[in-house]
Amino acid sequence: MQREKQKVTELLLSTLPQEIVDRLSTKNEMIEDKFETVTVMFADIVGFTEISSRFPAVFVVSMLNELFSAMDLMCEKHKLEKIKTIGDAYMAASGVPHVRPPLEQARSVVNMALETIEFINDYSTKNSEKLQIRIGIHTGGPVVAGVIGQKKFCYDMWGDCVNVASRMESSGIPGKIHCSGPVQELLKDEFIFESRGLQKIKGKGMIETFFIVGRVNLNEKIM
Repeated sequence: MQREKQKVTELLLSTLPQEIVDRLSTKNEMIEDKFETVTVMFADIVGFTEISSRFPAVFVVSMLNELFSAMDLMCEKHKLEKIKTIGDAYMAASGVPHVRPPLEQARSVVNMALETIEFINDYSTKNSEKLQIRIGIHTGGPVVAGVIGQKKFCYDMWGDCVNVASRMESSGIPGKIHCSGPVQELLKDEFIFESRGLQKIKGKGMIETFFIVGRVNLNEKIM
């Protein structure tokens, strides 16, 4: 019985944060936690539909597994929480379920985003397959994060910050990291930003957005 319980716990830990698993094991109730500030990243493979039409499904799934597994390791390295994958899109966040200062959140997410761009470029070169990824980042809040429902548990997030991060991604440009003003304000001394000017963002109107193109301390541009 103890061994079976351990297996169940291990399975839950593969999809949920440790503290959420602990709470689920002691309380049979909806989990909903409010966080005042978080940083959210969405990454989406460009032209995935066209790629899917050219290659067998098994090859496409294998490719996604390789890419997303690499991003999983980046999440662990930078102490981000992988929220979910949706088709060819990847969502991660900092500041949940562990509270982190906004500057630390944003820095860790941007570092992962830059590494993701570098990884995709290397993958394309090694496999002679032109792949590009579009990334969007926003820092804001509040958000609610937790687990709802009774089956197929998933730790998820809801709030305006999530919506804005998603729109940063969808309104971005392939091969670039598109972010909001709050991210630029937090990290302007650590990373190289290029203003994109005023952009019309659904639900927000006209706001200034930025591309992140490298790190200041290395005086490097990767895009």
